[in-house]
Amino acid sequence: MATPTLTPAASASAVALPETGSLSNAGTSTNYPYGMYVTGDLSDVNFVTGAAEQVNYTFRKLGGDVLDIELTEKNIFAAYEEAVLEYSYIVNVHQAKNILHSALGSSTGSFDSDGQRTDSNYDDNIQLKYPKFRFGYARRSMEHAISEVGLGGTTQIYTASFEPTVGVQDYDLQEIVQASTTTVTDAVNVLTGTFNPDNHRLIIRKIYYKSPHAMWRFYGYYGGMNSVGNMSTYGMYADDSTFEVIPAWQNKLQAMVYEDAIYTRNSHYSYEIKNNKLRLYPAPHNWGTQPKVHIEFHIEDPDNMFEDQEDRKAGVDGVNNMNTLPMTNIPYKNINSIGKQWIRRFALSLTKEILGQVRSKFGNIPIPNNTVQLNGTTLVTEAKAEQTKLREELQKVLDEMTYEKMTETQTKITQQVNDMIKVYPYFIYQG
Repeated sequence: MATPTLTPAASASAVALPETGSLSNAGTSTNYPYGMYVTGDLSDVNFVTGAAEQVNYTFRKLGGDVLDIELTEKNIFAAYEEAVLEYSYIVNVHQAKNILHSALGSSTGSFDSDGQRTDSNYDDNIQLKYPKFRFGYARRSMEHAISEVGLGGTTQIYTASFEPTVGVQDYDLQEIVQASTTTVTDAVNVLTGTFNPDNHRLIIRKIYYKSPHAMWRFYGYYGGMNSVGNMSTYGMYADDSTFEVIPAWQNKLQAMVYEDAIYTRNSHYSYEIKNNKLRLYPAPHNWGTQPKVHIEFHIEDPDNMFEDQEDRKAGVDGVNNMNTLPMTNIPYKNINSIGKQWIRRFALSLTKEILGQVRSKFGNIPIPNNTVQLNGTTLVTEAKAEQTKLREELQKVLDEMTYEKMTETQTKITQQVNDMIKVYPYFIYQG
């Protein structure tokens, strides 16, 4: 019997990465998981070129000249696209840290499945802009605190008044305002008729009464017990014989003493208030020509903490965290050489992971009288470690470039320059 002639069906792997990438294949969107850098707003011919070149880079780095690499061009294209998106993600997170405090309350956007904006302002490219610095979060946090101490703020303050009853000490201010048909005023409008704060609690800010105008006067500088003049260096002489230069803080101190005297000394009445229940001391008996008690208050309305004010935008509809920042994926053309080299390295590590997964399906391959051990598990482990290292490397560099860090660096440079000037003074120019 004659010896048969053996003709193996194949002498190489059925799948092997080509040495060079095809530009036509790299320019086909179906060869990518997303294809957003091949079609649409982010499409860029340079991305196509970069993806094709990544094939040759991977072929050389993984030893394709020696052993077959069981990958296709599509695997390389997918890794390259993911690397670009990962770079965009890390950089955008870094920028979000920089600008979120100033962007709170500003307009957000609408996004598609790729993270691209679909609203009318989609071309704003917020991720590429240097924002105007604002004390957005600090200002919003202090708004109500400022209102509470009477230094401004945006809290709507209302005023009202009522006539006390002779001999009656206790008054329910909540009930009086809630059921009032008298005029209630604010800084802009006069609200007549029934004033209804929707059963929300009134926050009483100030209670006062007005004495007859003839009693309103400013203390003179003639001395006397508890007069403003005692808080100054004016002495006991008349104004026309006293001439002194005094600092501004002294005038401020005089004003503070005067205002304090009005509310704590001059009045013959006092009060206490609990749960919006007012008690006057002593019981009203003769309130003169203006028998009214005045109150200032604002309305505690927890239901409206997420609603804009009726007369103006309060910035509650808009950016509230990193997720609502109107930032899209960074265009490929705006990634410089530093970023593109990181992308190449990260794409290579992703490719190694894919190759490791392929080779891990079989731990070894039997051959006549022996087996071939595959390195799939090793490739996956190495790839994961490389990806972690690359992410940490990029994040570390970016953390040193936050606006806060740059401020610290500029401060140090300024200080060092000042120290140098002390030792090496420059010429003094007169002009």
